[in-house]
Amino acid sequence: MPDTAPPTEPAATAGYQIFRTSTSPSLDETAHMEVADMTADLEAGITVALEAGFAEGNVVKTLFSQPGFSLTYAWFKSGFPLPLHTHNSDCLYYVVAGSLQLGTETLGPGDGFFLGAGKAYRYTPGPDGVEVLEFRTQENFDIKFLAKTLPAWQKISNVIADRRSAWADEQPPSSILS
Repeated sequence: MPDTAPPTEPAATAGYQIFRTSTSPSLDETAHMEVADMTADLEAGITVALEAGFAEGNVVKTLFSQPGFSLTYAWFKSGFPLPLHTHNSDCLYYVVAGSLQLGTETLGPGDGFFLGAGKAYRYTPGPDGVEVLEFRTQENFDIKFLAKTLPAWQKISNVIADRRSAWADEQPPSSILS
């Protein structure tokens, strides 16, 4: 379970748990998501993307998790090149702020989408970026990148390099992280 506020006696007795975005750990810190089907080329591609500034284009936090359920917050900055991927868990996405382009659809605050386990997807954050909540039917899940070659990751890295300087000054479209 992520670092949540220590349960107080009334909360424990009442059967609820409190979490706070401000103190929630990053998804990486909780190790709830594992990269599936890692190959040498995929690892090299991810390394190239990280060196280009991949981590500067997003913030992902585990807000809550327990066996059979997890809630993740993600802020993807404007134009972040989310690679085509799948997860081994059903996921319900809710747009908190900003916008995203999913196929031909533009989704904004209050919109969302559902993806069953194993369904490939990607979306592009809008000009102000996008903040989403991700509700999953598992505490631990995988991410399987469909971009598996170094040239595919180099294209992603080129977008990252082009956007990196703009990301430095971007703020999340809502006040959740404030």
